[in-house]
Amino acid sequence: MRETLEFFVTCPKGIEGLLLDELHTLGIDSTKETLAGVSVEGTLEQAYRTCLWSRLANRVLLVLARFPATSAEDLYRGVQAIDWADHLAVSGSLAIDFSGQLQGVDNTHFGALKVKDAIVDQLRQADGSRPSVDRKQPDLRINVHCRRGEVQLALDLSGQSLHQRGYRLQQGAAPLKENLAAAILIRAGWPELASQGAALADPMCGSGTFLVEAALIAADIAPNLQRQHWGFSGWQQHVPALWQRLVDGARGRAEQGLSRRPLWIRGYEADPRLLQPLRNNIQRAGLGEWVKVYQGELASFEPHPDQGQTGLVVCNPPYGERLGDTASLVYLYQKLGEVLRERCPGWQAAIFTGNPDLGKRMGIRSHKQYALFNGALPCKLLLMNLETQSYLTGKAGESDVPVSQDSPASQARLSESAQMFANRLRKNLKTLGKWARQQGIDCYRLYDADMPEFAVAVDWYDGWVHVQEYAAPASISEDKAQARLQDVLVALPQVLGVAPERIVLKQRQRQAGKQQYQRMDQRGQFLEVREGQVRLLVNLTDYLDTGLFLDHRPMRLRLASEAAGKRFLNLFCYTATASVHVAVAGARSTVSVDLSKTYLDWARRNLSLNGLSDLHRLERADVMQWLEADSAEYDLIFIDPPTFSNSKRLDDVFDVQRDHVRLLDMAMARLAKGGVLYFSNNFRRFKLDPELEQRYQVEDISAQTVDRDFQRNPKIHRTWRLTRR
Repeated sequence: MRETLEFFVTCPKGIEGLLLDELHTLGIDSTKETLAGVSVEGTLEQAYRTCLWSRLANRVLLVLARFPATSAEDLYRGVQAIDWADHLAVSGSLAIDFSGQLQGVDNTHFGALKVKDAIVDQLRQADGSRPSVDRKQPDLRINVHCRRGEVQLALDLSGQSLHQRGYRLQQGAAPLKENLAAAILIRAGWPELASQGAALADPMCGSGTFLVEAALIAADIAPNLQRQHWGFSGWQQHVPALWQRLVDGARGRAEQGLSRRPLWIRGYEADPRLLQPLRNNIQRAGLGEWVKVYQGELASFEPHPDQGQTGLVVCNPPYGERLGDTASLVYLYQKLGEVLRERCPGWQAAIFTGNPDLGKRMGIRSHKQYALFNGALPCKLLLMNLETQSYLTGKAGESDVPVSQDSPASQARLSESAQMFANRLRKNLKTLGKWARQQGIDCYRLYDADMPEFAVAVDWYDGWVHVQEYAAPASISEDKAQARLQDVLVALPQVLGVAPERIVLKQRQRQAGKQQYQRMDQRGQFLEVREGQVRLLVNLTDYLDTGLFLDHRPMRLRLASEAAGKRFLNLFCYTATASVHVAVAGARSTVSVDLSKTYLDWARRNLSLNGLSDLHRLERADVMQWLEADSAEYDLIFIDPPTFSNSKRLDDVFDVQRDHVRLLDMAMARLAKGGVLYFSNNFRRFKLDPELEQRYQVEDISAQTVDRDFQRNPKIHRTWRLTRR
């Protein structure tokens, strides 16, 4: 083997510069930084040392050859030009990792197969013996990358990725990879702090990766000292004596490091189910004396600056990847900022987040920010000095200025603008809450853009809060709109006395065609609520609407009051809440028509929840086509169509302005003598065609169908009562 080797050390994108510095500290000088790695010219000993000591690398690839290739045959010949007997025994095993693009190689599996065939064909013996394939733990893992007509072929000396240290066999949801955690600690200056005897704490430690990696750095323990199998273990040119000398040296350094007085390294985890797996990971890493973890919420986090203790707070708070997470997370980040300011003066903080806008809610100015990636997700590392001059001054949308020194520790404090919203919400709650209790109403609108700068609707659903953000006017910047929304989400838990997890946020914009039926989430979580004499199911997360149009409450109750003994028809029925009211009130029969299978299934559950029988039919059909085919008579008809609608089943588009005359004429043809039809829609620019008043008795009853909680928005819908002349 030649003395100077070429190898490529890979790493997560964004930490190449750190890896370059680390390799220099390992005595490797001939280096060149590239995308997602560093190219190196060095010795086998340096490659071994990188495998053992690198806290940042993913893989160490020993480059065997580069050759041009424009076809699968060129690839085969180039691989065969290498003397594989120098690298792999006939009885050995191999695995191929193939990436990149090559003409004539349609997929990575085919490329890997051509490389494997070239090696096996060269080593096959007369008796048929040949190397085998072992994808999990081969004697030789070969990395092949094709780019711009050139093939790079390398041996993977690391085997499994170097981030897999071996101590973390049990983990929580979405843990950070160990080498990314180490990169964050190094960026935050932890090696220097540790050398000065500083403390480290993670108030949301999850699987404890930050804690273990910090202790490994502080105790001078090689990160991969515990690994048993390497990519070079079955390599024919492996030098065991050289490797063992490096391992022995690392063990000596680890023993010396662990013999020192342990640093104060503490983690806190709210979920008690994670504690034992977390402690198992720490023990497996041999750091039980260095790292301690406790069960507790963020509010229980308590370092000891009063005892002269300083150090680093590092954490990876949740980012919010699911609908409804935002409310909880705004509260969480704001509370984290308060805890850091109050309990960690003189410390430093490193907050790693995939949502930098949430990081702004902490009210602490970051002196440095670094762009990093958690897998494919772009993230930011925010570095902060926890000292007074770094705390923001509390201008609206910037920070959470304390308004009361008596606020309980479990509540986030409100900014001036958030306090404005809270005051209005509190006023509404006092009046509307009393009215709703008197009326026996579980679900009602509590706030509807009362103040233009807080452009949201807030609905109460029996202990849950549904927040709809309206699109901000063009005159309002996106940053300001986002800050105001976060003010709303911080204020809601305090005023309404609900956990942030019970606040669901959606952005309401004009919905077109099929979008009104498209699923927004996949939770399938239904909440049972009461309205008058009926029980109904709502879903606050999965769709734009919840399954219950709160503004139509008076209309549903009106229909129920007229329903006894009647035959009821509900067109564009949605989840058939009006049909449930009418059926419970004693209607002889109901027919509910909608094109959406999703909403009809929901309607079926609403009917079943109230013990209603098959006398109450659900019809899946296009309403216009169904009316053309239907010949029955109905005493009471309710029509509440969307502004426009299409579906996967139909190419035709329903437009309420264009089609309402035809719709009402067909429906009135089904109305029995003495019957009543109610027609409603929420299209703000809708105009009822005057010719309808020539044929029918038409009365605009919109004002009678707007309840107290929607009086700020009397144009929420329009409603007409139609009878025969």
